[in-house]
Amino acid sequence: MPAPSGPASRRASVGVHAIDSLEMVHAGRELLSLALIDARNHTLHLLSLCEQAMEAAAAPVEDAHDALPPLWLAGHIGWFSEWWIARNTQRAFGIDCPVRPTRLAAIEPQADDWWSAPPEAGAPPPDTEATRAYLLETLECTLELLERATETDAGLYFYRLALFHEDLRGEQLVVIAQTLGLPIGVEPPPAALPREPLLLPATRWTLGDAEGSTGFGFAQDGGSLAVDVPAFEIDAQPVSWQQFAEFVDDGGYDRSELWLPGGRHWLAQQHEGRRAPRHVEQIGAGRRGEGGAILQRRFGRVVQAAGHQPAVHLSWWEADAWARWAGRRIATEVEWEVAAHAGAHRGFHWGDVYEWTAGTLRPWPGYRADPWSGGSTFDPLPAFGQARVLRGASFATRARLRSPRVRHFALPARDDGFFGFRTCAL
Repeated sequence: MPAPSGPASRRASVGVHAIDSLEMVHAGRELLSLALIDARNHTLHLLSLCEQAMEAAAAPVEDAHDALPPLWLAGHIGWFSEWWIARNTQRAFGIDCPVRPTRLAAIEPQADDWWSAPPEAGAPPPDTEATRAYLLETLECTLELLERATETDAGLYFYRLALFHEDLRGEQLVVIAQTLGLPIGVEPPPAALPREPLLLPATRWTLGDAEGSTGFGFAQDGGSLAVDVPAFEIDAQPVSWQQFAEFVDDGGYDRSELWLPGGRHWLAQQHEGRRAPRHVEQIGAGRRGEGGAILQRRFGRVVQAAGHQPAVHLSWWEADAWARWAGRRIATEVEWEVAAHAGAHRGFHWGDVYEWTAGTLRPWPGYRADPWSGGSTFDPLPAFGQARVLRGASFATRARLRSPRVRHFALPARDDGFFGFRTCAL
């Protein structure tokens, strides 16, 4: 998709690959400008694919009770950047900005009504033309203000936040397309060849940012915690469809002893019962020596998933029940992070699915809330002690967010995302 006209049409003469780097957390004005254009083009491209697919379909083929309208989410992206940058008179304070700073009026008079919070059921959606115009206008305004921003972590804080927020929401658009069964031409990569579990020695590992380094970071990644990690054995790759199918064949969904109380409650709430992961039409491991069949609904098409591909669209409860059935346990987040670093050249493979870890989301010593998570009515940081930690990345994650140290999170019942897991020996 071509870049927007005006200042947003500036071409990259340097740093062609730099905007995809993990170093974007330290990016200055020039690279931030290029990356913001790239992110907005990506949003518009995904929105266009979703709209084309919705127009071509008579009706969504999937249950959409937990899917936000793609057009609304795209508008929210533009609203978020304007809310925290153009309308925020105290943006220069960076992370020290008040949760509720003094704000100016929006470019679009109805912006707050349309895009500040998810629409209520039956509410009229924003106009498509107005949404696209708003996305272009807010980007132009952001780029003009960025040119005059102070080149410091505080001065660039909200521009970096807007970039990474848009990247997260872009990935959410892909998740919504999967939830609605929209064919948008996105496919997961071929799975890596299976490897034997890794044995890693005891170590002491620091989670978070012990050095207090500069640059941007999400609130849940702030602070640090030093942990003594005993020696452990961990899967070299996430649990596969073939492995999960064996659990299903063994009646795993009907064996209450494998499920924690919360998991049993979650199962009881599922429509028509639950006998397989979300989006699965058929699953079976097959007899020994014979191939099983895992038929999965993937972006509106029923396809046969390869047995060695990571099992996906799993809730934390399903991951925990499988681990109990297998006589193993879900990896902790510190084990996952240690293995991602120490096992990088020993076959530890990650990045196809986000991976549930055993831990509940809790703040590390030195944590501080940022203005966004401290006072937002949409997407606040979930209450610590409720959400579960996810590590890694999915095939839909932008490269500049694919860090082995970033903590993602979701409530344990969530299964719409590209979520899998790996285990450790007891």
